[in-house]
Amino acid sequence: MSIDKSQAAPADAPVDAPAVAADAAPAVDPRLLVREQGFAGYLGEFKRKMRAGDLGAIPVVIGLIAICAIFQSLDSAFLGAENLNNIFVAMVATGMMSVGIIFVLLLGEIDLSVGSVSGVSSAIMAVMSVTHGVNEWLAVVSALAAGAVIGALHGFFFARIGAPAFAVTLAGLLFWNGFMLQVLGANGTINIDGDGVVGKLTTYYFSDVAAAYLLAVVAVAGYFLSAFFGNRRREAAGVPSRPLSDIVLRTVLLAIAAFAVAIMFNQYKGLPLAVLLFA
Repeated sequence: MSIDKSQAAPADAPVDAPAVAADAAPAVDPRLLVREQGFAGYLGEFKRKMRAGDLGAIPVVIGLIAICAIFQSLDSAFLGAENLNNIFVAMVATGMMSVGIIFVLLLGEIDLSVGSVSGVSSAIMAVMSVTHGVNEWLAVVSALAAGAVIGALHGFFFARIGAPAFAVTLAGLLFWNGFMLQVLGANGTINIDGDGVVGKLTTYYFSDVAAAYLLAVVAVAGYFLSAFFGNRRREAAGVPSRPLSDIVLRTVLLAIAAFAVAIMFNQYKGLPLAVLLFA
């Protein structure tokens, strides 16, 4: 039997995938099945992870509890409303960058340049506003635009050129850090007006107690509606979903935490503008 090689398909020709059997069940991630089991499923998954040595976030939680206990024993004001309020405000900048990085990590990639990009964007804003007297709102918009352009440049080298994210962002970390120092000039620092737009971001508080409670209500209601309708979409698509009791319990726990934080804010100066922007 002879084979006519001239009729063979070229190496780069598309290959048709075999048709899926009509009665074949779609593959489902076993981790999603835990949702359908409700509290019992989560408890079983927790026990399984403990036996396997997968501690997850438990060491972090234990560490935070230990830190709070130690510092509270050294200074009774550590867990007071004023200090906790200041901690919330101080973590906003890092928290905003962390939220963005989460999307990168979920893709299994890495971004080492986020600190330098943030720094150079801030330097551009400060130099334009303080040194050159540009309107502060325009300076802030320019800083955001600079960060977007830098991110697009990194994305071009990663997605189009094919350079590894580690190499691209490591180079970005070094280059943009040096560029930031060049932008700042010989002094290396610029003092921003505390009463300006940027200064008010960390010093302005909504003194009306209703502001903090309103934010708590919006956050809790937003979570419940998002989870509820998201669950409906999952059920319609035949994807494992959480039982309603699970969503209600999560909403109640979130409400307790949200209103406890709102009470804490109102015991000091009220809701910080920085926390509102972060939320």
